[in-house]
Amino acid sequence: MRSELFAEANQETQSTERWVKQSSKMLRITVSGGGDVLAAKGAMVAYQGRMEFQHEGAGAARMLKKLVTGEGAPLMRIRGEGEVFLARDAANVFTVLLEGEGLSVSGKNLLAFDPDLQWDIKMLRSGNVMAGGLFNVEIGGRGTVGISCEGQPLLLDCSRQPTFVDPNAAVCWSANLQPSVVSSMNMRSLLRGGTGEAFQLAFHGPGFVVVQPSEGRQQLSGSNGGASSGGGLGSLFE
Repeated sequence: MRSELFAEANQETQSTERWVKQSSKMLRITVSGGGDVLAAKGAMVAYQGRMEFQHEGAGAARMLKKLVTGEGAPLMRIRGEGEVFLARDAANVFTVLLEGEGLSVSGKNLLAFDPDLQWDIKMLRSGNVMAGGLFNVEIGGRGTVGISCEGQPLLLDCSRQPTFVDPNAAVCWSANLQPSVVSSMNMRSLLRGGTGEAFQLAFHGPGFVVVQPSEGRQQLSGSNGGASSGGGLGSLFE
């Protein structure tokens, strides 16, 4: 049998490393000897060996946030002996090695992370009630984080000047940055039908933000009738 499907580039990448990019769009994680991994539910596309997939509870503090905000974090714990392959909608995948630093990740871009890392759900400050609640996952400590990005990422230095990013295009940023939600709307543009760019995340200070060339899938309005522009940051917390 002959096919370009059998090309060497399409075969499994051999490596002794725990976290390996199988390709630009797929991540392979070795799970063995008690080395579990936490991953976004639904991110697994294949695995080899013996694996168990269990719902990962949020813990008491995060559960309280879920009750107050109506948001949660659907994660699964993967344990066993073998390799698990993770991907999300053919998006590009990247790994970030944390060495005592912190990283804030948009919910819809978080793929997986080492369970020894500390993590929490954070709500972004908003100066406008119409923006609703925007959430992200803050991860810190020593370990590896896997993220997805729709297209080629852009790295912006927020220390040089104020930086504004569409909430649906923000992938991750330095945990020391505390972005606020700002609105570029004014009554004149609102009366003329709006611009489609109602809210942005405002960053300023020493640190970076990673931006993807996509605003992702558009969210439908919630049952309360509120618009969900910028709601992509909360997609992990459904």
